[in-house]
Amino acid sequence: MLETSARLLRLLSLLQTPRDWPGTELAERLGVSPRTIRRDIDRIRELGYVVHATAGTPGYRLGAGAGLPPLLLDDDEAVAVAIGLGTAAVSSVAGIQETSVRALAKLEQVLPPRLRQRVGDLRSVTVPLVGPDAAVDPSVLTAIASAVRGRESLRFDYRSHDGTGDLRAAEPYRLVNSGRRWYLVAWDTGRDDWRTFRVDRLRLRTPNGPRFTPREPPGADLALYISERISVDPYRYRGRFTVRAPADVVAARMPPTMAVVEPAGDGVCVLSTGSNSLDELAMWVAQLGVPFEVHEPPELIQHIRALGTRLVDAARHHTPPDKPA
Repeated sequence: MLETSARLLRLLSLLQTPRDWPGTELAERLGVSPRTIRRDIDRIRELGYVVHATAGTPGYRLGAGAGLPPLLLDDDEAVAVAIGLGTAAVSSVAGIQETSVRALAKLEQVLPPRLRQRVGDLRSVTVPLVGPDAAVDPSVLTAIASAVRGRESLRFDYRSHDGTGDLRAAEPYRLVNSGRRWYLVAWDTGRDDWRTFRVDRLRLRTPNGPRFTPREPPGADLALYISERISVDPYRYRGRFTVRAPADVVAARMPPTMAVVEPAGDGVCVLSTGSNSLDELAMWVAQLGVPFEVHEPPELIQHIRALGTRLVDAARHHTPPDKPA
């Protein structure tokens, strides 16, 4: 049985080279009879692979099926795929980061040590031409993804926005990519509450903690939950506005990392955002260039009035420069 399984794997490896394989050549390569090759082809088809038989001289070619069967990669191919997935995991191409992390976690789990070392060596000497917000090690993302899938709790050192750090223990639930940063949604066992952690601010400790039973998610709309946690909650002032413009138009100007935008009727939306500065709150909503109403914070209303008076006075007392003679 073991000999047959090993032969099937070798046969699959040969068939994944894009060419027509005569049955006699496959038999010679594997040291078996053409009849055995025919039986092995039938077994491979039963596993979900599509194998086309050529007319005339019996030959075989691996085809595309309805689903993706397991692939066999040689050493160089496996390293290339791992590097490519790692690059995609921290790229700015929308929609592929999270799936790249999942695929990379599966691949790295089965990479033999010699190939894992080659991947690590290449990453260590590669300088990505990206901003600091994208500086997240793909190995950290895959380690977190594996813990989420395996329902294993994590221990990590975490640096807060004020620069202080402490040891945290958490049950990881989801990884979220905002396009600029990665966030971990997790149940903080020390605080007994849900928390959102920036991945670039944490340093994992090994080994992982014990397995846990998943809890109900912190919100029905996880994207909305994350947006509120990173654009509103951390700040001193929490602004809430009614904006006289469609939600999709405002959302295109205010990404989820900056504000939460919710439809509130035909051509109207509610915008929530946060800041440590009243001036900044006023600037963010004023730069939209559409009418708006302030609901909170109450001190922002008086602040906008004072700011408006200063701007009007500055325009009133402006003296245009003399025209050249």
